Amino acid sequence: MSDFTHINRQGHAKMVDVSNKDITKRTAIAHSSINVNVTIYEQITNNTNQKGNVLNTAQIAGIMAAKQTSQIIPMCHPLPISGVDVQFEWHKHESDYTLNIQTTVSTTGRTGVEMEALTAASATALTVYDMCKAVDKSMVIGETYLVQKTGGKSDFTR
Repeated sequence: MSDFTHINRQGHAKMVDVSNKDITKRTAIAHSSINVNVTIYEQITNNTNQKGNVLNTAQIAGIMAAKQTSQIIPMCHPLPISGVDVQFEWHKHESDYTLNIQTTVSTTGRTGVEMEALTAASATALTVYDMCKAVDKSMVIGETYLVQKTGGKSDFTR
């Protein structure tokens, strides 16, 4: 069992000790998306959804989620988040639209913010769904994945 970083010698879960790691600037970018119909697209872009401004609310949800990641992902360290940015880009298909979501999270610390960026992207997509489900429950949240990570021992770019 000792080969697993999150398992102690007794075979139980543990949080990894990062106190010996170097303090560096760390960033992570994550992606998610949600496919919506034309009616929802028009409500979002015209700000006519009866629940309010969908994208502003979703941005706030993403920021809040990044800051609370350690509360919902068991082995994540609570981190002093330096910044969170949530951006949107629309892509039109034949009969529907995809809202692409990109989240960027940064900190200066001993461990990375990949989970915070992924959590932010997920919560942003879920919030769009929540605010629009009265119009159409068939929306589909797309793949959520890490785009880039910098800082620490290694960098990663998809």
